[in-house]
Amino acid sequence: MSELQISVEAGDGLERRMRVQVPAARIDDEVTMRLRKVGRSARIKGFRPGKAPAKVIRQRYGDQVRQEVLQEVLQSTYSEAVNQQQLRPVAGPRIEPEALEEGADLAYTAIFEVYPEVSLAPLDKLKVTQSSVSIGDEDVDAMLEKLRKQRATWTPVERKAAEKDQVRVDFAGTIKGEPLEGGQGEDVPIELGARQMLPDFEKNLRGLAAGEEKTFDVKFPKDYHAEELAGKKASFSVTVREVAESVLPDIDEEFIKSFGVDSGYKQDLMADIRRNMEREAGAKSRAEVKRQVMEGLLAANEIVVPDALVRQECNSLQQEAMRQMGVTEPADAPPLESFNETALQRVRLGILIGTVVAEEKLEVDRERVKLKVNEICAPYDQSEEVARMYFQNPQLLAQVENVVLEEQVVDLLLSKAKITDKNCSFDELMQA
Repeated sequence: MSELQISVEAGDGLERRMRVQVPAARIDDEVTMRLRKVGRSARIKGFRPGKAPAKVIRQRYGDQVRQEVLQEVLQSTYSEAVNQQQLRPVAGPRIEPEALEEGADLAYTAIFEVYPEVSLAPLDKLKVTQSSVSIGDEDVDAMLEKLRKQRATWTPVERKAAEKDQVRVDFAGTIKGEPLEGGQGEDVPIELGARQMLPDFEKNLRGLAAGEEKTFDVKFPKDYHAEELAGKKASFSVTVREVAESVLPDIDEEFIKSFGVDSGYKQDLMADIRRNMEREAGAKSRAEVKRQVMEGLLAANEIVVPDALVRQECNSLQQEAMRQMGVTEPADAPPLESFNETALQRVRLGILIGTVVAEEKLEVDRERVKLKVNEICAPYDQSEEVARMYFQNPQLLAQVENVVLEEQVVDLLLSKAKITDKNCSFDELMQA
């Protein structure tokens, strides 16, 4: 029978307030035992080593030892009480001491959040549409044309600008006669039809030739990303420096070899393009299926999540954003609240995935982990050495194991879901 007196109250959401009372005798016995140990080796002036009276030892070291004991008992009894009450805290508690006086029972309240109790909706209710793509010769031809356009060059022409031409312009914008901040440019290349600029701006460039000037009005959309310009009308003065048309490269040996096809043969390039498209289509299809499965799992299981986990995830997302933006100063970081919705969804999904793993008794597939590590390391020159580093680093390996376990959850949910097959083109799939 436990000597602790424990009571638990539910606070807001998943908060719990657990009051713990520890008998004074437990504290006093531990303090007395430790003071005896201290006394055996204590060097106190006027006494031989280890021979000082217990009263002197207590006067000299009693307060320090008691504080040490109290801290340790707080930690140990908190863990003991949590286990007895079968609670699952998500993070460390906030401790509010009530009584710490010598000779009195130790009493404190631990405030913390717990993981939610999740009762999963039937997994066979999930619905998934799985896309199937057959890469035809026309798809490969279209991809080859895209590759040619990526390597296109621009040749100046002596005519008026038309759709798909590149127009190099100087421009200056004003609003009500005042210069528009960021609305000036010199020798700016604009590809007509590529939507680099607002539609009204591009429309007024069509039909202009090199050397011509034009002034026109442009109205910013009401949902324009810069709020200070949304819905406003600006006037632009434009001077055309050059009009150029796109010239596609020939499909010759040099062009073919530039894509890593050493033979230089067109049929080998086409085969390589087809393989890449099939890989891309497979990866996209799997990603779409995973997205549907995860969204279905979230939609079917509305759960309350701990605020502490959401805050932790917000911090992680903010740190990742700062790394991507090259920001080092906290003052320049994106606002923490801007990550709240994403963090909330990630935490919800993480708890649901963990529940599926527990209920289905899933264990990480070691062979799949090995294959995943090899897949990650394959692009490196010394892939075997990099792979060994993964297997020797518990933190890196744990990240891969989490990815594999998530894939196993997706596979399990798919095996139970209602799947509808859908045939679509390569472009339809990639634009989904």
